[in-house]
Amino acid sequence: MNYFIGIFLDKVLNLADFYAMNLPKISIITPSYNQGQYIEETILSVINQDYPNIEYIVMDGGSNDQTVEIIKKYESKITYWVSEKDKGQADAINKGFARATGDILCWLNSDDYFFEGTLKFVAEKLNANKKEILFGEVDHIYEPQKTIKHSNAKNKFDNYNLELYDYIIQPGSFWTKKVWEEVGTLDQDFHFVFDWDWFVRAKNKHVKFNYCNRVMAMYRVHDSHKTSTGGDKRNLEIEKMLLKYSGQKILDAYVFMRDEKEKINSVLKKVGKYKLTRFDMKLLRIIFPSKFLGIADIQLRQLYELG
Repeated sequence: MNYFIGIFLDKVLNLADFYAMNLPKISIITPSYNQGQYIEETILSVINQDYPNIEYIVMDGGSNDQTVEIIKKYESKITYWVSEKDKGQADAINKGFARATGDILCWLNSDDYFFEGTLKFVAEKLNANKKEILFGEVDHIYEPQKTIKHSNAKNKFDNYNLELYDYIIQPGSFWTKKVWEEVGTLDQDFHFVFDWDWFVRAKNKHVKFNYCNRVMAMYRVHDSHKTSTGGDKRNLEIEKMLLKYSGQKILDAYVFMRDEKEKINSVLKKVGKYKLTRFDMKLLRIIFPSKFLGIADIQLRQLYELG
């Protein structure tokens, strides 16, 4: 009896292995540096996914907190990991993807996490044989209050220009390996906007972008969050992006709108008071013609939100 049960179990396990092998492999890269207080939740959100064909790579930049200890705790579930000095986040991600063998790729920062069922959903929606990017919604959690804000990527996707506003929220985005091969690696000269730059490059390569109405991940905002602490360096990178893809006129409008935020907000406050919000961007163009003349309402709105 035990003999036949053993044969049956072997066949079931073989079928499970065959099933897993015939699903697209998803490679997830986690770049990390001194995010020991968050990285365990990140790791667990990957290894506990209900998807059997995962390649998980953690590229740590030589953390000196508890990060390495936590990685070692789960290393039996991690395909590859290393803790060594790198040239920044983009460099770490590029090194990770150089090792990746998956059909579908993504990265998940060490202070973010996936929601349950995300990878299974992605595998069902992305065609690994095509050049496609899939992206959805991402919740934002603000530390330490734990306040949660929902995203609205669909509205931005339908109405905004990707060159002017980075509406794709990175932890909710996935793409086929064919896209990575077509677009190339992240630009390591950028430290804050390399994901935005990469998506624009993909758009310029005529890669197909597919939106899905699903909340994919949680994006954590905290005091040591890189985007929050970017300051002038991040502003300079945004300026480089706008000049590179949209030209000097758009860049000048953005810089004025950002640097004169108090004046702009004063105008918009009065617009709201008199219930003229549908004309807000038109009024800005009339009041500041030398800066905004010839720039469409929707472009001005994107630059205002970007600043």
